[in-house]
Amino acid sequence: MRFLQQGPVAGTAGRGWTVAEHMFRMLVMCSMPDDRTARAVIRDEALRLFAARGPDAVTVRQIAAAAGVSPGLVLHHFGSKAGLREAVDQHVLGLFDLMLGELTGEAAADLYEPAASGSLAEAIAGHLPADSPVPAYLRRLLLAGDEAGRVLFRRLFALSARTLDALVAAGLAAPGTDPVVRAAFLLSNDLAVLLLREQLTEVLGTDPLSGAGMARWGREMLVIYGAGLLASPPLPEP
Repeated sequence: MRFLQQGPVAGTAGRGWTVAEHMFRMLVMCSMPDDRTARAVIRDEALRLFAARGPDAVTVRQIAAAAGVSPGLVLHHFGSKAGLREAVDQHVLGLFDLMLGELTGEAAADLYEPAASGSLAEAIAGHLPADSPVPAYLRRLLLAGDEAGRVLFRRLFALSARTLDALVAAGLAAPGTDPVVRAAFLLSNDLAVLLLREQLTEVLGTDPLSGAGMARWGREMLVIYGAGLLASPPLPEP
C-alpha cells in the first residue's frame, strides 16, 4: 500500500511523521486499557492465558483480545508468539529471582518459625495474590517437557543453589556432603507443593499456599529439616 509511505500528515509538521507512523501512534494510544504500558498488559494477559490453557492452545488474537489491543501491536512489541512466550518466561523468572533473593538477606527465616519457612513455596505464598497465574504457569511449563521448561528448571535450580550457599554463609544451613543434591532436594520439595497444589488442598482441607496452609506446612517441614522424622516439634516458650 504505497500511500503508507507518503509524506508527513497534516498537523504534524516538524515531527516528520508519515501516515503509517501517525496511524501507529493513534493505535498505541487507543490500545492502552490502564496505566500499565501496553507491553506489560500484553505480557500479563499472555501469562494468564498460558497458565489457564497452555501456551500451545492460545493464539496471538486471543491474547490481543484479552489485552484490549490489536494483534499487530502484540507482534510489534514481541515480534512473534515465541517472543512473547520468552518475555513471559523471563518475567516469571524475574519474580522468582526477587523472591528467593529475600530469603538470603538479614531477615532470613528463623529455623523454627512456622510463618517463615524460608522456602520457595513460602515466598510465593507471601508475595503473590491468591489468584496469581504464576504458580499454574510454572506447573504447566515444568511438566510440558519442552526446552523452555528445562531451561526454567535449570535456572530455578541455580537460584536454589545460590540460596543454599547464602544460607550456609549466614550460618542458617549446612552444605551437607553433596551440596548439589541438597539444593536439588530442597527445590524439588518446594516445587512439589506448587505442582500438587490442588491435590494437596483436597487431602489437607487447606490450600498449602494460603497463609494458614503455609504455616501448617512449614511447621512440619522445618521440624523434619531441622531434626529428622523422629524429632518432636520444639515446645512453645512459656
